[in-house]
Amino acid sequence: MLLTPAQSQPYWRTLLILARASNLPTVWSNCLAGWMLGGGGSAGRFLMLCLGATCLYTGGMFLNDAFDAEFDRRHRTERPISSGSITLDEVWRWGFGWLGMGTVTLVLLGPVTGALTAILLLCIVLYDAVHKLVDFSPVLMAACRFFLYLVAASTAQEGVTGLAIWSAFALAAYIIGLSYLARRESTRSVLSYWPCYLLCVPILLALAANAAGYHLRTVLLTVIFGLWIVRCLRHTFWTAHPNVGRSVAGLLAGIVLVDLVAMAGGESVWAGLVFVALFVAALLFQRFIPAT
Repeated sequence: MLLTPAQSQPYWRTLLILARASNLPTVWSNCLAGWMLGGGGSAGRFLMLCLGATCLYTGGMFLNDAFDAEFDRRHRTERPISSGSITLDEVWRWGFGWLGMGTVTLVLLGPVTGALTAILLLCIVLYDAVHKLVDFSPVLMAACRFFLYLVAASTAQEGVTGLAIWSAFALAAYIIGLSYLARRESTRSVLSYWPCYLLCVPILLALAANAAGYHLRTVLLTVIFGLWIVRCLRHTFWTAHPNVGRSVAGLLAGIVLVDLVAMAGGESVWAGLVFVALFVAALLFQRFIPAT
């Protein structure tokens, strides 16, 4: 007897697919970078930050599929709701539950963190609700990561520093370029080169921030990051058989490299190793759970 999609896939895997769990290392990487740019501090507060951010990200991804249910039934029948692996009502409940847990966890870290969390929550829900309806949705996605950086920095000893804000802007620019490609993946529309230049903004910031005296590490990291961007875009622009999805997946893992480049001037060796581990984890997780 043939199995239906709902029968052939374990429920736990359906939840991981809805959460796009392969991207969680990039969320933890953002938390680590923002927290360190804010001066670091208590390990306990950092763990609460990661827990809250994980819940917010997961809830946002569940709501993303809930809002996109009709679109997915027409264009992405492999997604959990459209394939019958889970009901729409269940996804709504899971999504708001995760958002609620994440919000409560982060609000407990202080009033500034709570205020920034409220803005981040608004950006997440707004993006999920309108991202298929408006052309500026990549900006909304970028705003989510921007405020995640500020939330992370606000939990650290020094709070939201100038470098944390500039690094958040650089990450936001990268996300806009990445989201532009991801949007074209789902709509199959014509691709342009120019939004991809935004992917290089973190490199420009790293070089500007270290202009007083470039360290070999800074130069090496920016070169590695630049080569990774070219490698990812090659699958879309410089091949006989374009594969936008592969480019997007690689660039999503590259968010960790954005964070590593932002920390290029730091002295912490262990943090660099953590970023490398998170980058490898993001790539490995994508082998089991789709990144988009």
